[in-house]
Amino acid sequence: MNLKRIVALAWKEWREIVRDRLFFALAFIVPTMLMLIFGFGLTLDVENLPFAVVDHDRTPASRDYAYRFISSRYFDFKGYADDERTIDHLLADNQVRVALVIPPRFDERLSRGEPAPVQVIIDGTFPMRAQTTQGYVAAINAAVSAENMAQALSTARGVPLAEARARVQPVKLEVRYLYNQSIKSIWSMAPKLIMLIMMLSPPFLTALGVVREKESGSIFNIYSSTVSPGEFLLGKLAPYVLISAANWFILWLLCLWVYQVPFKGDPLFFTLASLIYVVCTTGFGLVISMLVQTQVAAMIITSIITIIPAVLYSGLLLPLSSLSPSASLIAHSLPPMYYGRIVTDCFLKGAGAAELWPDALVLAGYAVGLFAIGYLLFSKRPKS
Repeated sequence: MNLKRIVALAWKEWREIVRDRLFFALAFIVPTMLMLIFGFGLTLDVENLPFAVVDHDRTPASRDYAYRFISSRYFDFKGYADDERTIDHLLADNQVRVALVIPPRFDERLSRGEPAPVQVIIDGTFPMRAQTTQGYVAAINAAVSAENMAQALSTARGVPLAEARARVQPVKLEVRYLYNQSIKSIWSMAPKLIMLIMMLSPPFLTALGVVREKESGSIFNIYSSTVSPGEFLLGKLAPYVLISAANWFILWLLCLWVYQVPFKGDPLFFTLASLIYVVCTTGFGLVISMLVQTQVAAMIITSIITIIPAVLYSGLLLPLSSLSPSASLIAHSLPPMYYGRIVTDCFLKGAGAAELWPDALVLAGYAVGLFAIGYLLFSKRPKS
């Protein structure tokens, strides 16, 4: 290995990146843009759901019941509707997502101690949102039912209302959320977006950078030179590793400053693990560049190989525990799952090397394996 030749090749590659404006934008601007676009546009929070009420009873009890939903931050009251046909129109036009239909004699039934059914109509277009909405409705309805039972017991037995509430709810559930006390989806999504973007950008840059040499024919200068395959690969890939490392640092700052995600882990370990992940994803681009001859083919294959694992098998949108056994096996065979766990636990749980060293070790194994495969596939005697 000749260090001067490696540095010369790296400097030559850097000048080509700077000279090509489109490639320069792909290298430095696109990752930041993706972080901002995904971060502000991809949210799993279910709040301010537009809803309407059909109140056939029109009594203080029915209005009090409806007010429990109106005063909740999870619902955005759009007004009262005349009948169910109006509700159907509002739901079809996406003006509301939830509707309450309070039947006649609602107050009368409650006064007699009889069940008073209330119909809840939920837009089921998005199942996850619909299930979350159902949970909100059930929780508010349970609170109203418990309050009514406590008042009835207090009146019938002549006990204080506080004691009646305790009797109605002998087991009081107290929920405490760890690591993400406000249950903000962005606190979970933003760190994983680092994993996603670092799985997309470095392979694209590397694959296009190497294949560009093949398309232009300039790689034949390397074939005819005294530069060894190892020197060429190190000099060619070093700028892309450094660019990707700089992008990772920018994305980390965006998580901290723009999305206000707290970082509780060990910065040194997180930096080391992230650099290993960057080298690993750069290795994907290297292997792809050895197998294709055109930039179009490199883009297509890189998209397939990187996007699917980073989105479906990393825990970005769905918990890994919900995957089928076969899907879980695929997830454990791909790097995004391991770095996704590292980045999430470092940000929110304050984890460090003691807890996450096995994941970092797997990533290091991937990086060494991918670069070894790329080295074996590279030959200075190309097939004619």
